[in-house]
Amino acid sequence: MDHIGVVGLSYRHASVEDVARFAIPRADIEARLPELRVALHGAEVVFLATCNRVEVIFATGDASVAGDLRGAVFRALRGRDPELGEAAEALRAWTGEAAVEHVFLLACGLNSAQAGEHEITAQLRSAWDMARAAEVCGPTLNRLMNEALSMASRVHRLSAASRPPSLADLAVERVLAFCGQRRDPVALVGVSPMTRRCAQFLRAAGMPLLIVNRSAEVAAEWAQSLGARCMPLHEFRASPPDVAAIVVAAGGPGAILDEAALRALEKAAASSPLIIDFGLPPNVEPAAAQAAGVTRIGMNELIEATREQRLTQLLRLAPVRAAIDERLARLRSELATRAIGRKLADLRDSFEGIAAAQMDQLLAQDLRGLDDSERQLLRRFATTLARRLAHLPLAGIRAAAEHASADTVDAFFRAARLQRAPHSHDADNGKAEP
Repeated sequence: MDHIGVVGLSYRHASVEDVARFAIPRADIEARLPELRVALHGAEVVFLATCNRVEVIFATGDASVAGDLRGAVFRALRGRDPELGEAAEALRAWTGEAAVEHVFLLACGLNSAQAGEHEITAQLRSAWDMARAAEVCGPTLNRLMNEALSMASRVHRLSAASRPPSLADLAVERVLAFCGQRRDPVALVGVSPMTRRCAQFLRAAGMPLLIVNRSAEVAAEWAQSLGARCMPLHEFRASPPDVAAIVVAAGGPGAILDEAALRALEKAAASSPLIIDFGLPPNVEPAAAQAAGVTRIGMNELIEATREQRLTQLLRLAPVRAAIDERLARLRSELATRAIGRKLADLRDSFEGIAAAQMDQLLAQDLRGLDDSERQLLRRFATTLARRLAHLPLAGIRAAAEHASADTVDAFFRAARLQRAPHSHDADNGKAEP
C-alpha cells in the first residue's frame, strides 16, 4: 500500500469555488490525463471531479513509497507554480494505507456531503473507466478501484432497506416544495448521475420532465425511457419553453446558461423558475441569475443544508465503517504478503540450501560409509527440519510486514544475508555460509 497516494480537496475544507479552480472540464479529462501522469513522474493516475470534490489518486511507477505530491498536482491542475505554502493550504494529501482508506470511504459515500449517498460510486467508476481508456491506469490502481467499488456494492446491499438520501434527493425536495401544485415541466439539463437521480424521483412524484442536452441523441434516448420530452441545449437557450424549475449538471469550462438565456427563461415562464445548479464550475453564474431575477440554489447552499444531517447519517452507517475496516485489514495482509512473496520464497530456499549443504558435507566426511537409502533418508530429514525451522521467521516477517514500513522489511532481508546454498568449494572445504 505504501506506493499509493491521493491528493485532493472537497467541500469539507474548501468552498465550491475553490474546488472548481482545480477541476478539469469533463470533455478535457481524457486528453489531460497523460499530462497529469507525466507531472506525477510516470505514476498510474485516476482523476475524479464531482460537484463538490476533486481527487487525484495515484500509484508510483516504480513501486517506491508515495510522497506528498501536492505541489505537482497544484502545478498540473492550476497551470502555475504554487506560492510558498499555497499547495499545502489548498490541497489535502494521503499516502499508503491512509490513501487506500480514503478511497474506500469515498466509494462508499462516507466522505460525501450527504453521508452514504450512492452517486459517488458511479462517478468513481466513470473516472476509472476514463483512466483506463487513456491508458494511465495500471495493475495497482485497477486492483484498488476494483476493491473500492466491490466494497461500495457490498455497502449498498447492506443499506438497501434504508437507502440514504443524496444531494439529488435534497434538490428534488426543493423543487417539489417550490412547484407546489404547479405541473409545468422540470427541465433536466445534462445527462449525469445527479440529473438521472433527480429524474427518477421527479417522475415518481408526477412531474412532467424535459430533457436538455448538447447531444440530441443521448437526450432522446434518455427521454424515451422516461416518457419525457427532449430538446437540444442550443434550442433551449435560444427559445426556452415554460418550465417550473431547472436542474442543471453539465460539464464544460463555462456557464451553460448565461444571462441572456436566463432572461429568455424568465420571459417564457408563467412564473419565475427555480434553478438547482450542480455544476462545477457553476453552470449558472450566481451574478447572472441575480441580474435576471431568477432564484438559483448552488452547491454551497445544498452542502450547507446537509451539515445538520451528517452526524446522524454517520452514526447510522457505523456498520459500514466496520466493514471497511475489515476489508482494509484483509487487503493490508494480502498486499504485504504479495510484496515480499519472492523474498519469503528465497528465505525458505536459503534454509533448505544451508541444511542440504551441511548434510552433504557430513555425508562426505563422517557419514561417508552409509548406503544410498540411508543417505536419502538423512537428506529428507534435513529438508523437513529446515522447513520447520524456517516457519517461525517466515510467519513472523509475514505478520510484521502488515504493520512495518517497506524499508523495515527490506532491512530484515538485507541483514539476514542468506543464500540459496553455499558455493560448492565452501562445502568441499568444510565451510558453510553464515
